[in-house]
Amino acid sequence: MAISDTATDAPSEAPVTTGFWALTLGSIGVVFGDIGTSPLYAFRGAVEGAAGHDPVTRIIVLGVLSLILWALLIVVTAKYVLLLLRADNNGEGGTLSLMTLGQRAVGRRSWPLLALGVIGASMFIGDSMITPAISVLSAVEGLKLAAPALEHFVVPLTLLILVVLFSVQSSGTARVASAFGPVMIVWFSALAVMGLIHISDDPSVLAAINPWYGIRFLLTHGTIGLVTLGAVFLAVTGGEALYADLGHFGRKPIQSGWLFFVLPSLLINYFGQGALVLSNPAAIENPFYRMVPESILLPLIVLATAATVIASQAVITGAFSLVRQAVQLGLLPRFEVRFTSETHAGQIYLPRVNMLLLIGVLLLVLLFRTSSGLASAYGIAVSTTMVVDGIMGFVVIWKLWNWKAATAAAVILPLVVVDMSFFSANLLKLLEGAWVPLLFGVLMAVMIWTWRRGATILTGKTRRTEVPLKDLIKSLEKRPPHIVKGTAVFLTSDPSFVPTALLHNLKHNKVLHEHNVILTIETAQTPRVDPAERVRMENISDKFSTVRLRFGFMESPNVPKALVIARKLGWQFDIMATSFFVSRRSLKPAAQSGMPIWQDHLFIALSRSANDATDYFQIPTGRVVEVGTQVTI
Repeated sequence: MAISDTATDAPSEAPVTTGFWALTLGSIGVVFGDIGTSPLYAFRGAVEGAAGHDPVTRIIVLGVLSLILWALLIVVTAKYVLLLLRADNNGEGGTLSLMTLGQRAVGRRSWPLLALGVIGASMFIGDSMITPAISVLSAVEGLKLAAPALEHFVVPLTLLILVVLFSVQSSGTARVASAFGPVMIVWFSALAVMGLIHISDDPSVLAAINPWYGIRFLLTHGTIGLVTLGAVFLAVTGGEALYADLGHFGRKPIQSGWLFFVLPSLLINYFGQGALVLSNPAAIENPFYRMVPESILLPLIVLATAATVIASQAVITGAFSLVRQAVQLGLLPRFEVRFTSETHAGQIYLPRVNMLLLIGVLLLVLLFRTSSGLASAYGIAVSTTMVVDGIMGFVVIWKLWNWKAATAAAVILPLVVVDMSFFSANLLKLLEGAWVPLLFGVLMAVMIWTWRRGATILTGKTRRTEVPLKDLIKSLEKRPPHIVKGTAVFLTSDPSFVPTALLHNLKHNKVLHEHNVILTIETAQTPRVDPAERVRMENISDKFSTVRLRFGFMESPNVPKALVIARKLGWQFDIMATSFFVSRRSLKPAAQSGMPIWQDHLFIALSRSANDATDYFQIPTGRVVEVGTQVTI
C-alpha cells in the first residue's frame, strides 16, 4: 500500500533524559568522527595540490593553513554549529528534516524544496560510500612509513577492514557505541599533543591566523588556487553530520564538544603539521605520521585506524537513518528495516542498503587505490549538500523564524557564497574522480524522482476505478452479502475509497465480515508522533469503521503495538480472530503511461524490490490475506 504524507504539528515523544556530559562524550564519539579524521589527508592533499611538482613554499603552507582555519570557522562553526543547529524539526536535524521545515514554513508542498531535499539526500548517500574508503585507506597507509615492505598490503588490508566493518552491521552498534566516545577522546587528545609539540618547530606558522594569507594565496595562484580550495574543503567534510545527528545528542552537547574540544584539537594539529613542513619540506610526503617518532608509529596507526572505523560507522548509520526517513516520506520504496537494539529505536540495520554501500566502497578502493587519488573524488557530494542546506536554511530563517528577508539574506547569503566557492572548486576535479559521487547522486535522484512520479500516476489510475466507501456501504445495506464472524482489517492509503482487497473479497468470496476496519497508515512531517495522537477511530456504520495510525518519519510503523492503543480507546477485537487483507499489485508497462518506457520499467523494478507490506508494518504473517491485482502503468 502507499503511505500518505500529512503535515502535523504534533509534539514528538520526549527523549530519554541523559546527562549533559554523557551526551557530550557521545557526540564526540559519533558526530565528529568524519571531520576528526580529516588531518590524516586534508593538509597534505591541499599542499601537494598547490605545489604540484614544485617545492613546497612558505606562501603555500601559510595560505593553505589560513584557508583551513577560516573554512572551519565559517562553514562548520558559524553555519552549522551556531546557526543551523537551531533549525530543528521537533528535535531532529538533517537535510530531509530541513526540507520538511521549509515546506511547513511555506504552508504547502513545494516542488523546489522537495527537489533540493532529494539532491541533498542523494549526495549524502554518495558521501557515505567515499568516507569509509578514504578514511580507512589513509589510516592504513601509515604502514608505508612503519614498514615500507608492507606497502603492497595496504589495499588488501583496507578491503579486509571494510568487509569486516560492514559485516558486523547486522549485529548493531549498541555494544561498541559506548567505546566510541573514549576512543575519540584519546584520538583528539593525541591530535592536540602532536600539534603542540611541533608548532615550536616554526612558531611563525601562527601568522596563518590572519585571513589575508589565505586571500592572497587565492588571488595570486589563479586556477591552482581554486584547485587547492577544493582540497582544503576536505578539512570540513563531516560538518553536515553535526546537523544530521542533532536528534541523537541535542544542540548544546554538540556545540560544547565542538567549540571547546574538537575544534581546538583540529586547529592545533593542522598548525603543527604546517610548522613541521616549514622546518622540513620533505615531511609533506605524509606530515601527519611524520609528527611522531618511529617507536610509536605503529600504535598511532592502530589508533588512527580505530578512529577511521568509528568515522565510517557513524556515516553508515547516518545512511541507514536517511534512507528510512526517505522511505517514510514516500521518496523511496519500502526497504527491510531490522532493529538492533531493544532500548535504542535509532539503531537500525538495512540489509540491502548495507550491501550496496559495501559494494560501492570496495569498488572505490580498488579504483583509486590511494587516499590521494580518492581525495579527488571526495568533496563534491558534501559541498553539494552544504549548498542545499544553505538555500533551504534561508527559507526556514525567513518564513519559519519570521526574519525580514533582507536580514535573513544578510546572514545566510555570505555562507552560501562560501559553499558555492567550494562547490565550484570541487567541480574542477570532475574528470579526476569527482564524477563518481556525482554520478551516484544523479542515479539516486533519478530513482527518487521515478518513484514519486510513478506513484502519483499509479494513484491517479486507481482513483478512476475506485468506489467511494459510503456508496458501497449504502449498497451493502440494501443487498447484504453473507456475513461471517470475526474482524477484517483492510489496509489502504485513502479511507474515503473502498480498498481493492475489500472489493475483490466481495466479488470472489461473496462474504462480508461482521466487523470491517479500513486501516490507513500515515507518515507525519515530524520525526515522532506523541502516542496520544497515534490512533484516530471513527465508526461509519454498524459493520464499518475507520482507523488512522500516525507515525513520525523517524519511526518504524508497528501496527500491532498501535492497535493496542486502539483497544484502550474502545475497539474490542481478538487478534487471533482478525484477518488483515493486503492488496498485492502486479505492475505491467502501458503503451501510454505519462513516463518514458525506461522509467516505467525502473518504477516497476523498484516496486518489485520493495519490502513486503506485512513485514514492513510488522503485522503477524499468520493473520494476513493477500489479494493480487494486475495494474498497467
